[in-house]
Amino acid sequence: MNKGVIYAASAYAMWGMLPLYLHLLQNTPALQITAHRVVWSFLFLIVVLFFRHEFRGLRASLNRRTVLIYLGAATLLAINWLVYVYGVTSGFVVETSLGYFINPLVNVVLGMVFLRERLRPAQWIPVGLAATGVIYLTISHGSLPWIALMLAITFGSYGLIKKVAPLGSLYGLSLETALLLVPATVYLLVTEAAGTGAFGHINLLTSVL
Repeated sequence: MNKGVIYAASAYAMWGMLPLYLHLLQNTPALQITAHRVVWSFLFLIVVLFFRHEFRGLRASLNRRTVLIYLGAATLLAINWLVYVYGVTSGFVVETSLGYFINPLVNVVLGMVFLRERLRPAQWIPVGLAATGVIYLTISHGSLPWIALMLAITFGSYGLIKKVAPLGSLYGLSLETALLLVPATVYLLVTEAAGTGAFGHINLLTSVL
């Protein structure tokens, strides 16, 4: 089996379990969870880069164009994370799931518009079935599923940028989290000073999670 298929299936399996994890943090504001996700991801990636001896390679890859590309990717990623965490912790798990059901359709549209890709006739059948399912679920929802649409659009756009971005996955994610680190850290320090920070103040389980 193609490694890409295995990686993608593994990623979606972990994403499928993530709401169970976030449910344990539902008393923590979504923005704080997202900011912690940035900070801890950055620290984890620093450790990975250190043990792989790849700091020099990352620095050598940086230039103004690359930083701007990944600044756009980081912004989309932060919005996607925040909306997802908000959706799950606010009780909109089904709508967040719908977002990742819509996402492949967004990917198809973006690939056709920006990458000039074309579907074979047989490939239109599953796309049509998926689109029919999305329309049915949207109508059943009874209102515009803005959480689902935000997740699909931001993640699809993020994927498009990463498709044409110059860095590999490790360097790219490291740069993205580095660009988000300062605002995330400042926000967490402000909440701590204001006495509204969750980390270390609610219970041990929340802090560990």
